[in-house]
Amino acid sequence: MNHHNRIQDIEHERLIALTIFESKNGIFVCDKHNCIIRINQAFTDLTGYTIDDVIGKNPNILASGRQHKIFYQAMWNKINEYGTWEGEITNKTKEGIIFLEHLCINVVKDAAGDVINYIGTFTDITTIQKAALEIQRLAFYDPLTGLANRLLLRDRLKQALIQSKRLAKKGAILFIDLDNFKVINDTKGHDKGDILLKQIAVRLEYCVRSCDTVARFGGDEFVIIINSSTVHSIIEVEEQAEIVGSKVLAIFNQDFDLNGCSFHCTPSIGITLFDGNEKSIDEPMKQADIAMYQAKELGKNRLCFFNPHMQVNINMRMELEKELKIALKENQLQLFYQSQIRNTNQVVGAEALIRWHHPLHGLLLPDEFILLAEKSDLILSIGEWVLHQACAQLKQWESSTQTQLLHISVNISAKHFSQANFVDQVIEIIRFHGIEANRLKIEIVESLMIEDVEESIDKMDTLRSIGVRFSIDDFGTGYSSLSYLTRLPLDQLKIDKSFIHHIGREPFNGLIVQSIIGIARSLGIEVIAEGVETPEQLAFLEENNCFLHQGYFFSHPVCIEQFLSTI
Repeated sequence: MNHHNRIQDIEHERLIALTIFESKNGIFVCDKHNCIIRINQAFTDLTGYTIDDVIGKNPNILASGRQHKIFYQAMWNKINEYGTWEGEITNKTKEGIIFLEHLCINVVKDAAGDVINYIGTFTDITTIQKAALEIQRLAFYDPLTGLANRLLLRDRLKQALIQSKRLAKKGAILFIDLDNFKVINDTKGHDKGDILLKQIAVRLEYCVRSCDTVARFGGDEFVIIINSSTVHSIIEVEEQAEIVGSKVLAIFNQDFDLNGCSFHCTPSIGITLFDGNEKSIDEPMKQADIAMYQAKELGKNRLCFFNPHMQVNINMRMELEKELKIALKENQLQLFYQSQIRNTNQVVGAEALIRWHHPLHGLLLPDEFILLAEKSDLILSIGEWVLHQACAQLKQWESSTQTQLLHISVNISAKHFSQANFVDQVIEIIRFHGIEANRLKIEIVESLMIEDVEESIDKMDTLRSIGVRFSIDDFGTGYSSLSYLTRLPLDQLKIDKSFIHHIGREPFNGLIVQSIIGIARSLGIEVIAEGVETPEQLAFLEENNCFLHQGYFFSHPVCIEQFLSTI
């Protein structure tokens, strides 16, 4: 290589080095004593220090004080052993601003192997770290409450189960559902609902230790994981879980202040224990969820522990629900009829009562499946089926003078009645079968009226305008508010059989029956007594001007053929 070419190569290498040195990464060069001898413009831009500020000084002028001396000892051990070090370090600018940097230090040695320089290059990764933390927050935390979300909850539960099994310790899960959260969204607006959820999150975190997890499972559902501690006994961890659950119940008893609007919200809490031997993460979560629904069934605003019997009952209900769907498709349901009698011998109509001809269990009464249907949407299909069957029967009765004046009473569930299309559905069914609407009587429970009085009145008025009649079933067992009673467009009150049963046994029940009859007469409403079983009960009712009866004294619920034979 000639001299000219060698000069060109040197100049080329110099330009490359200059370009690298003036990159956007901060660069500082130290001598063998680790004193700064040169920096680039990016160093000044990132730290605020000029060459005059740092020349001859140790790079530790950037130190933030957040790294322990052990950190620096480990760093220099690696530099001395391997000639390089790379990692993240927190430093401080000339103005005192803390920033996170990614730093790389390389050693430069001469031909003899002696250190002549240390070269450091770094980039400010504060923004990158903030972005990463924000991504993590969005991925693992609920944006409204700041609690762990469902994804992080599963990860925490997985770790808790592993830890529990490895150390042979117990833990617990509390599944919390708000009892009346829908009310605030419907009446006060979703903004108030969001405020409530935030306050609930704060209260829940107050009830647990720092090692426990509080998560928003979704909507108005929350989960607490009580991690394995020094507790090995299942009795002790059960007590610990009950203490936390009791704290949650107690703290919810204090009203929430929603920007000047006071609101009371209660929780239903399901609790299950775990020991790490569960088949999957989902198993304890399902158990806690089952226990929570058990707490709701027991009256809400309480806690309930899971036990295997609950799971057995759930499995049975699920299987029964599946079979009930099949029953609807395969015509296993049937209406029985119980006579309604006037003046002891005149059949004026009947109440339609559903039965299920189960292929394995035989004839099932409503008590064995209606409650299950009401907890699902099956009650809507069953209610529609009953209306069709009753109206079809009324149409058949029109062809005989013996039956053409009879009516049929149909029980309608609160869930069915509250559907927005209920009125249209009833009108469509009546028109489909072409019956006189006044032969159809709809029985509803009085507690349904309280939920939305105005809407109930509107629906009843619309149906009464075409002739449909209304009866309040089981009167006296619910709210029995006269203020509602006087406003409702009713045709009949049905005295609950529990009062009739105790006539002659408990004087108080006789007084209740007399009062109901008196209220009905004063309002011009017909009154019927159900559950009449003895001559004494019948005599008492007639003495008190109740002449419309229903019960075993006259007839059990029977199939349509048997019913017609008694007329």
